[in-house]
Amino acid sequence: MGSRREKKLSKLELIAYKASLSFSQNQISILIGSILGDGTLRLPRKAINANFKVEQGLVQKDYVFWKYNNFKEWVLTPPKISYRYNNERIKYEKSWWFRTLSHPEITYFQKLFYPNGKKIVPININKYLNPLALAVWIMDDGSFHKGKCAYDISTYSFTEKEIKHLLKIFKNKFNIKGNYFFDRDKGIRMYFPKSETNKINSLISPYFVNCMRYKLPLLTP
Repeated sequence: MGSRREKKLSKLELIAYKASLSFSQNQISILIGSILGDGTLRLPRKAINANFKVEQGLVQKDYVFWKYNNFKEWVLTPPKISYRYNNERIKYEKSWWFRTLSHPEITYFQKLFYPNGKKIVPININKYLNPLALAVWIMDDGSFHKGKCAYDISTYSFTEKEIKHLLKIFKNKFNIKGNYFFDRDKGIRMYFPKSETNKINSLISPYFVNCMRYKLPLLTP
């Protein structure tokens, strides 16, 4: 596959290659966790199918490459550095990113999560939430507060109704109790108290990438 990605494919070769692609269960889980977190699904103007974009800060390089390696056959070029300019017009490195090919399977999830152009929590998210998806979501948008021994997840883009739906799934599917709070004018954050820390860790720790393990506290007896 390396040589296929390194050379430019003809239109017919690209059509045939895309037709050979199909998501594995692990890829779907990583995709779901990423969409709930920092990932984006984009349907370009006049395009038929959507693509999946991953972008993280420079210090998360290894995490970006972990996602890339899990979607390698879906990506024609390896991760790149994104550059910006400061107020003095000096160019600086901002982030690492990659984008997949556009594909009907990605379009399915784009329509599920962006039915009207704005990201939502689908009513059937329970179908896709599993420990791997949770691990990716927390690696993307979660925080562990040592002083409180508690987790929280940035859910600013979701409504209160959607967050209540997610918390109900955590309780019914994983026996994890959580709540939420309004973070000033930013939006709503989900949080899980100290009593739930070990439960969360036991679910997600097997899937954590080494460079993101600072978000994982040590398990306590």
